[in-house]
Amino acid sequence: MIDSFGRNIKYMRISVTELCNLRCRYCMPEEGVKKRAHEDMMTAEETLDAVRAAASLGIEKIRITGGEPLVKRGIISLCRNISEIPGVRELCMTTNGTLLEEYAPGLREAGVDRLNISLDTLDSEKYRSITRRGDLREALRGIEAAGEAGFEKIKINTVLMGGFNDDEIEDFVRLTEKNPIEVRFIELMPIGGGVSFDRGRFISCRHVLSKVPELKPLERPDGVADMYALPGGAGKVGLIRSISCHFCGRCDKIRLTADGMIKPCLHSSREISIRGKSREEMKELFQKAIMEKPEQREALDADNPSHAGRDMNAIGG
Repeated sequence: MIDSFGRNIKYMRISVTELCNLRCRYCMPEEGVKKRAHEDMMTAEETLDAVRAAASLGIEKIRITGGEPLVKRGIISLCRNISEIPGVRELCMTTNGTLLEEYAPGLREAGVDRLNISLDTLDSEKYRSITRRGDLREALRGIEAAGEAGFEKIKINTVLMGGFNDDEIEDFVRLTEKNPIEVRFIELMPIGGGVSFDRGRFISCRHVLSKVPELKPLERPDGVADMYALPGGAGKVGLIRSISCHFCGRCDKIRLTADGMIKPCLHSSREISIRGKSREEMKELFQKAIMEKPEQREALDADNPSHAGRDMNAIGG
């Protein structure tokens, strides 16, 4: 479906839960979030109806997110049912990877095409610090299990944080030297838990290019990421300049939260509820949301936090 500014909106991110088995400092509070009443959240059938409604409007790529989607009861069945909906050409998932050792084969069999795995450090002590409880070995085993399960297009999402992982940039890039994976560096956003971070944590993706000057630009961007590669490298490196350079003109997505709110723009407080609606009513509300997508987000930096109104775990990464 074409929005008011000529963008073809064909991608929807669906958060299936606000809960997570980690407590990443920029994403959610240390105590976690209170599990909400069942009646306050989208049911599996409502989620499927939402996908059917969106697909009828031209949404063809679905990404399952959370929280951590793999803590969602019945996630394999939900993925299988979504993958079978006419019009859905690609089903992806973003996960922290710690549960993939168990779930990767089932996800692949259920029709999930791609995995994005969040990993901000390759150092076990720093991993436990940023996640407040995680074990790096579980995440690394999860990445390995994803490859063994047949996932060929694995992306690693790394949020850049000054004074935390900027000394690991070269290590992450070198992962793409011999492995056909894509490492994506994402600028830390002042949203939710990220708002309270020290200003020194906010660094530009330019640091990646200054640390690894041999990276060569690829002609074609991949969605919101500017793409690079090492000469002769098997993988790719993506730079998502969330702060230093808005990419609103390339945005082709809408979001659906676990409690049934369509967000036309990540950084806007505007939300449209579809919970409890019929499929036809959902379709009309998706049309409304797409036509209400803003041309460009408002200013976003350490002095101008996001107007999203939620932590990232309650929106979907």
